[in-house]
Amino acid sequence: MQKKSLSTPPRRVALFVTCMVDMLYPGVGIAAVELLERQGVEVVFPMQQTCCGQPAFNAGYRDEARVLARRFLQVFGPMVENGSVDAIVAPSGSCAAMTSHFYGVLFEESNERPLRQLAQRLAAVTFELTEFLVDVLGVTDAHARFEGKITYHPCCHLYREMGIDEQPCALLAHVEGAEIVDLPDAEDCCGFGGLFAVKHSGISAAMGRRKVDNLAKSGADVVAMCDVSCMTHINGILSREKIDCRAVHIAEVLNGQLGGRLHPPQEEPPAPADRPRRWQDVGEKGDQ
Repeated sequence: MQKKSLSTPPRRVALFVTCMVDMLYPGVGIAAVELLERQGVEVVFPMQQTCCGQPAFNAGYRDEARVLARRFLQVFGPMVENGSVDAIVAPSGSCAAMTSHFYGVLFEESNERPLRQLAQRLAAVTFELTEFLVDVLGVTDAHARFEGKITYHPCCHLYREMGIDEQPCALLAHVEGAEIVDLPDAEDCCGFGGLFAVKHSGISAAMGRRKVDNLAKSGADVVAMCDVSCMTHINGILSREKIDCRAVHIAEVLNGQLGGRLHPPQEEPPAPADRPRRWQDVGEKGDQ
């Protein structure tokens, strides 16, 4: 699969944070922002963004998915078209694949040619986080450190739909102090698959247990990945099976955010810094 690139070095990007990161794992979004900012890239967060429509699309509700896809184009389209941002970056291969690959399908079905063309233009400048760091910014060393064994799980949409595998591995290989260990049958699906886990829970759980068994064999302290959905599924099984390994988003590894999760502090953590985060406090500030 041909790698995407930008003709000029990016100065400003829009963060497409995704639903699960926004609602459940804001720390992953913060890590993505800080990683990009350390590379000299300004990050803006459109408050109007919503779900990309992938759950509805995968369930066969194409009309409902198109409503959300139009919203995505309404929010991010003008920012790209008027040059206020150079790219869209998402900490998720799953959602990046939806917006890059399947919006064209949606709008071709509904014969909405202008929206299909806009979706194609946005797809050319939409990147998954590790793809953007490595292929666009040329970064393989994020100056991260972790003392322990790390393995990597290639999430299905990232690996199969987007053809991204070398990029996250290159970034993990440069984590100082970490021992990178192989994951047996790494390319096997973890079994989550969104609605698949609901409709076929027995199969999903069996696939997840097989993944977790292989994690135990690897001896890894953490398994890094690029989607919090797979991370949630795997962590649930790891916890129930009482296996001493945790699934983490790669942005947390690269941003040095693992210490508190893996080793609970012996004393009270310091109070959070008195500075607003883009999607948590900007609304309150704007109302003042």
